[in-house]
Amino acid sequence: MSTYYRDTVESLEGSNMTMAIIPDAEMLPTVVGIAKLSEEERHANIHEEDINRLTNIAITQCIGETDANLDAVIAHYVETINKYNLCNLGYPGNQDFNYEALAPLLQFLLNNAGDPFLGSGFSLNSMTFEVSVLDWFAKLWEIEKDQYWGYVTTGGTEGNLHAILVAREQFPDGILYTSQDSHYSIFKIARMYRMQCVKVGSLLSGEIDCVELEASLLSHKDKPAIINLNIGTTLKGGIDDLDLVIQTLDKCGFTRDQFYIHCDGALFGIMLPFIQQVQRIIYVKRIMYLRGLCTREDDVP
Repeated sequence: MSTYYRDTVESLEGSNMTMAIIPDAEMLPTVVGIAKLSEEERHANIHEEDINRLTNIAITQCIGETDANLDAVIAHYVETINKYNLCNLGYPGNQDFNYEALAPLLQFLLNNAGDPFLGSGFSLNSMTFEVSVLDWFAKLWEIEKDQYWGYVTTGGTEGNLHAILVAREQFPDGILYTSQDSHYSIFKIARMYRMQCVKVGSLLSGEIDCVELEASLLSHKDKPAIINLNIGTTLKGGIDDLDLVIQTLDKCGFTRDQFYIHCDGALFGIMLPFIQQVQRIIYVKRIMYLRGLCTREDDVP
């Protein structure tokens, strides 16, 4: 134990603070004094904080498009977003896009409510484009046009909402099984739908632990199983083994009319088809083999 660590422990005695033990070899290059900001840097930070504070006030007090300060407020906001965008790191979202070509469409209120394949009674819609997007994904996964249905959601959470709703409608008393590494929306949806949810442990890779899944399934053999699987978990990128899960269901005595599998592809659902090392079509062909009992949703940037 280093002298630095002992002194720190003594200074924290009696406090409620928690701390991590850092080995000496790792501590030496990281324990440094707090460098003092130069006067110029300090004033720059204060100036930026003042501008941000005034901008927030301007935004909250803005009364509409005729406000004289609106252009300045928007311009500063764009500048701020551009600055943050340059150092944006750690979220799986693609920032390399340009929507300028779509600017003429911003003057319209488009409404795509309803089934995109049935059309809409509201003439201001973009359902033709919506179906084209769906066809693109179906072609990517080599699914025939008459073998799928879908719609463009607002994001991964809505995709999970719809998929699990379909599962619950098919099995009103079904139990939802999902790994502890699943997206937080899965557990929120279970509460919203008042479904019994069994959280299954995960392996180090982030994929579901099928040994624990088997034990959970055997404990609830009297009710249908609704399985949420992940094609890329949020924090670890774990991809659940669909074949192993199906084998586990078979081993536990669940026939194909007793389970529903939803594959949450919000992270890697769109990436896997472009990775040559991955047997991309096998995953989907296995899904189709289940005769529609498995759905997948993509969160596309």
